[in-house]
Amino acid sequence: MKILLVEDDKTIAAGLEYTLQQEGFATVLCLDVASAKKVIAEELEQFALCLFDLALPDGSGYELCKLVKERSDIPVIFLTAVDDEVNVVMGLDMGADDYITKPFRIRELLSRIKSVLRRYNKQAQPKTVLEIENIRINTQEGKVYKNGQEVLLTALEYRLLLIFANHVGQVLSRSQLLEQIWDVAGDFVNDNTLTVYIKRLREKLEDNPQNPTIIKTVRGLGYKVGD
Repeated sequence: MKILLVEDDKTIAAGLEYTLQQEGFATVLCLDVASAKKVIAEELEQFALCLFDLALPDGSGYELCKLVKERSDIPVIFLTAVDDEVNVVMGLDMGADDYITKPFRIRELLSRIKSVLRRYNKQAQPKTVLEIENIRINTQEGKVYKNGQEVLLTALEYRLLLIFANHVGQVLSRSQLLEQIWDVAGDFVNDNTLTVYIKRLREKLEDNPQNPTIIKTVRGLGYKVGD
């Protein structure tokens, strides 16, 4: 596995490179934002993970994280000398997967790296069968079954159900749902259309659509599937 390391402190960078290589990782080191941007533009698909220092001489790890996440779903861990909640939250909001504050124990960093990579590997191998109560979704076949009987769904209904199935136990707001399904049918899905599709899903999946137990409304917040 290959790691992109961006760190302007040459002593820290050399130590990190040596340790990562001893652990079996290949590394590419950049000392500033400009050289990192060039590598990201030309070689990003080669990397399994990025380690970005936050404070760099010609910019910050924030802009590199934003650039990476716009191009690919590759994990990013920040190295920061500032143990500041605002900075940490801002980094995580931009899509960073973890952060570690300097000075850090190298074993702790390696543990964080391996933990993030394990998480991504699990996500990269999604289940082919998802179940919600008496509903079974076979994602390889693109088919949905209720009590063993196939239920015919439109492409957008199926996509909406998949979103719920992948977020069991979470409350999803209407805006979150709209962001994820609006382009499936090729046109804009507005708030009223979302209401119609949820109603249709309930009619096809619920035993009593008027009193739904699968796709539940959470008043003032959105919808929730599962406990």
